[in-house]
Amino acid sequence: MTIQLKNDKISASFKTMGAELTSLKDSNAVEYLWQGNGDYWSGQAPVLFPIIGCLRGGTASVSGDKTCSFGRHGLARKKEFTLVSSTETKAVFSLKADDETKEQYPFDFELQMIYELQDQKLHITHRIINHDTSPMPFCVGGHPAFNCPISEGESFEDYVVEFEYPENANCARLNDEALIDNGNRVPILEDSAVLPVKHELFYHDALIFDQLKSRKVSLKHKDQEKGICVTFPDFDYLGVWSSANDGPFVALEPWSGTSTCTDEDDVFEHKRGIRTLDPGAEDSLSYSIEIL
Repeated sequence: MTIQLKNDKISASFKTMGAELTSLKDSNAVEYLWQGNGDYWSGQAPVLFPIIGCLRGGTASVSGDKTCSFGRHGLARKKEFTLVSSTETKAVFSLKADDETKEQYPFDFELQMIYELQDQKLHITHRIINHDTSPMPFCVGGHPAFNCPISEGESFEDYVVEFEYPENANCARLNDEALIDNGNRVPILEDSAVLPVKHELFYHDALIFDQLKSRKVSLKHKDQEKGICVTFPDFDYLGVWSSANDGPFVALEPWSGTSTCTDEDDVFEHKRGIRTLDPGAEDSLSYSIEIL
């Protein structure tokens, strides 16, 4: 099922599978969201829950005597959500735990994805509710990818990733198990807010920024105010990624946590960035995408 939102500035489309954003256009019908291509990456903007990235061996202990088990980025992206409500400019999707999810993640959760258009922005809220009788640990995040270049006649290298503030950023590499090796960090930014986009930046997977001052980041043309801006006040981490085979897109990914780090154990609650909800409690984390 496909849902479309529209105002006089932008339009956005979504599918109930994964509650995933599938299109983001300006008033001139210019498409900013990556449209998916299996030659590079078939996804577009999956919702990441209740993990970001990978667990060591795909499993971890949780709540003492239980086990959780996931593929990369968790389970929400491959589940059908229910459309709770929609208007011309707002849609609410819900995913509730079932027998299948409890085999992977032994909690009675509800994840609501709330999308709302506000002028030239798409505002995205992840609302997590613990309907269980036990404390519930989780991570959540976004993975929206954007066309790069946006217009015909441009190249990938015509674009930059621009941060809100000058940054000194060393990013940890992922090892062969897709775990974060904090002992292997490479310099990416040195007192600079601008990162020129080059395919070779992504030949070792995502750039994971875990010490940013900035809570805004833009993907835009180096000579024009054309592109998108992602504002992520509720998220401590940012992934910047493209496919290692020179994909014509860049993903800007607000995360509340990361893959398991090589210096962490395999207890889910011990992971960096983990949030825990008491029984009956809820939490909301939001970010926005603005067309410039």
